[in-house]
Amino acid sequence: MPLLSRPCLRMFTHRLNLKKDPMNRAAFITALLLVALAAAVATATTLDEVRKRGVLRCGVSTGLAGFSKPDDRGRWTGLDVDICRAVAAAVLADADRVEFIPLTAGERFTRLQAGDIDLLARNTAWTLTRDTSLGLDFTHTTFFDELHLMVPKRLGVRSAGELNGSTVCLHPDGPVAGMVADFFARNRMRYRAVAVKSAEEAVSRFEAGRCDVLPYRLSTLPGLRARLARPAEVVALPEILAREPLGPVVRQGDDGWFNIVRWTIFAMIDAEELGVTAKNVADMNESPNPAIRRLLGLEGIRGVGLGLADDWARQIIRQVGNYGEVFARNLGRNSPLGMQRGLNRLWKSGGIQYAPPFR
Repeated sequence: MPLLSRPCLRMFTHRLNLKKDPMNRAAFITALLLVALAAAVATATTLDEVRKRGVLRCGVSTGLAGFSKPDDRGRWTGLDVDICRAVAAAVLADADRVEFIPLTAGERFTRLQAGDIDLLARNTAWTLTRDTSLGLDFTHTTFFDELHLMVPKRLGVRSAGELNGSTVCLHPDGPVAGMVADFFARNRMRYRAVAVKSAEEAVSRFEAGRCDVLPYRLSTLPGLRARLARPAEVVALPEILAREPLGPVVRQGDDGWFNIVRWTIFAMIDAEELGVTAKNVADMNESPNPAIRRLLGLEGIRGVGLGLADDWARQIIRQVGNYGEVFARNLGRNSPLGMQRGLNRLWKSGGIQYAPPFR
């Protein structure tokens, strides 16, 4: 990919009068070389550090069922955890060479910016502000989240359209507050916010009758259910207030590392679409399907474009699994949560997950 587009080059050439002034031409060429050198250095930085260290440092949540949570033996499991493990498999050929660093919502971005972690995989929503003002890049959506509302059954409410004049438990500085405000505004309804400082306080006030409505995300629903003392006495309303794409985050300025993390996710998605699983990947060397052969590094660009071994995608699938397998064991049919995939299904199954071609 060129460092500058042709229109940009023409603009700089015109502004600096490169054809008429050799000094400007030399300065311009020098500047381009410096940009290229800086880009080359940045591209290798994180990958080289991870390889030298021999361990991937991955920032995760302090405990969110289905995404990142340690079990009774201290072993981390979850969708986000498996993304970290997949990157380690691609880069280090060993999915277990990961140091999981639990981070609160307040510290996750600063720890990534400071270089304390190589990758943030912590149920983090992709927004314009976060993508453009923090010096960070979102790689790809690994979970399409949704915001819903929960109310006590005793209210007899069946639709969010009946909540005019209700009270809502909200963290005033959190993103959910803005999404709830948008929903009520576009439906021309009024509400009163009851300020809370934590999810625990929100549940407590909701069950005590201090507020009529408790917002929740699909990603946090299992934990919310666990906190409810009387879950049979509440009902989830059908409306989707907002959607949020969640996915891993890396520092800006390291395009090579960005590409590795992004194409790690693409490899998992593509493997599911092609029917390549952890169980059958060893038998795919003889596959006549050119798409499978490119995915597994048997043909095509292999690992050259990413600076990885040719079997990088094979290592991901063999050690971690494809996207469908990872979703099923952490969130879906093979997990205690039993979550429906919804938008997280592949495009050909009614969802919106798909990967660019491996060419």
